[in-house]
Amino acid sequence: MTLKCNIHSMLYPNLEPTSPLRIAEPDRGSRWQQYIRLLSLRKVSEKAQRYYVKHVEDLIRETRQTPLLNMRRKVVEAFFQQRADNPRLEDWQVRQCVDAIQLLLEDFAHAPVSDEIDWDAWRYGSQRLDVDHATLARDQSVVQTVARSAKKPGIPEQRQALEQLVIEIRARHYSIRTEKTYLNWAVRFFGFCKSDQVNTANAGQVQLFLQYLAVERKVSASTQNQALNALVFLFNNVLQTPLTNLEFPRARRPKRLPVVLTRTEVGELLGAMSGIYGLMTGLMYGTGMRLMECVRLRVMDVDFGNRQIVVRDGKGNKDRVVPLPNRYTDMLQVHIEQRRQLHQQDLAAGQGGTCLPAALARKLSKAAEEWMWQYVFASARLAQDPRGDVMRRHHIHETSLQKAIGAAARHAKISKRVNSHALRHSFATHLLESGYDIRTVQELLGHADVSTTMIYTHVLNRPGVTVVSPVDQL
Repeated sequence: MTLKCNIHSMLYPNLEPTSPLRIAEPDRGSRWQQYIRLLSLRKVSEKAQRYYVKHVEDLIRETRQTPLLNMRRKVVEAFFQQRADNPRLEDWQVRQCVDAIQLLLEDFAHAPVSDEIDWDAWRYGSQRLDVDHATLARDQSVVQTVARSAKKPGIPEQRQALEQLVIEIRARHYSIRTEKTYLNWAVRFFGFCKSDQVNTANAGQVQLFLQYLAVERKVSASTQNQALNALVFLFNNVLQTPLTNLEFPRARRPKRLPVVLTRTEVGELLGAMSGIYGLMTGLMYGTGMRLMECVRLRVMDVDFGNRQIVVRDGKGNKDRVVPLPNRYTDMLQVHIEQRRQLHQQDLAAGQGGTCLPAALARKLSKAAEEWMWQYVFASARLAQDPRGDVMRRHHIHETSLQKAIGAAARHAKISKRVNSHALRHSFATHLLESGYDIRTVQELLGHADVSTTMIYTHVLNRPGVTVVSPVDQL
């Protein structure tokens, strides 16, 4: 395989070019061989190196051998967009392509354009939503939901009980997280019992199952109580045999303090991020939004006139209003305008739809293509809706943002367990430190009970911090 262009001439266009580079028999002194050695230093396997080389070749060919130092951001991102929109490429192939080009432009060529590209957005933003993702799972039929949770064919009576469990949960409009959790525990319980008859399940088997979780599996207290809640719901509402004789105490949950970043640490974390993920992280800290609340934000939820963000369908299926941070107003306006242009391109290509909540897709047949219903933080990649053949632009996958936050925390050398929820904890703690009352913080966080918010009052009463250690008095 021969690389028809010359990497040396792309790096140094004013110098005399060397001979064409051959991948099969590379010149050890060539700039191209240095790139291959860089791949080895970055622990890229020899098998994968050939594909990294292929991605670089494609970029060079499609940009007509533009010198790397003169590469433009729009050209590189157009190259990524073409790969992201290719339905034949899997997510890992798109990420591999981004890795290859980042190594080429940032670490190998030190090209100025590398500072302008949001690499994480292209690397992580290509993940597709699976059919059982929380955004889409509610649109699955009861039979499909049970079939995905219970992998084995199972006993007909058990499958009927599981389907009835899903029906009872949906009739009460419980969250999709609760549905998946309760269904999973019911499947595990039936597998533990190994009984052919559902109606033979009793309190004794539940007690043995909970003991197995606590003693053998060594699950946490919250997990054990979660399993108990699921089985109580199963017996009360599906099997119609309440667990009145159950002699198993609820596990005592240990009191844990939340992970809270200092203001300095938050500044370092945000300073280590840029682009769309830096914007999302800043908004989560500045508003107290949960991970999925930020990811699912729609255009109509951002109110620049009143300087507020409406958080819809939060935990407990409740809406609330949070302030729009002044620091991110201009950045968010620029992002939304770019998002509008992307939406217009999707419409022109006949692929401008998005998924709608509940039955709105039937009630408002054209709403899926309307601008106000689009996700603010949309995926860089169009993906086929797993429920049909329609190509849609879903929201960014939540794991993309989680990975970006984790990478930034490591880069900032923050020695705490930093995740998206730590930003929410920090938001609440810093508000209390600034003198805001507990009720205001409760409303902003969307807590149903003020006792939940009281965990953050540890900042108001810190005897372990205010007391002077006796060793310091020697």
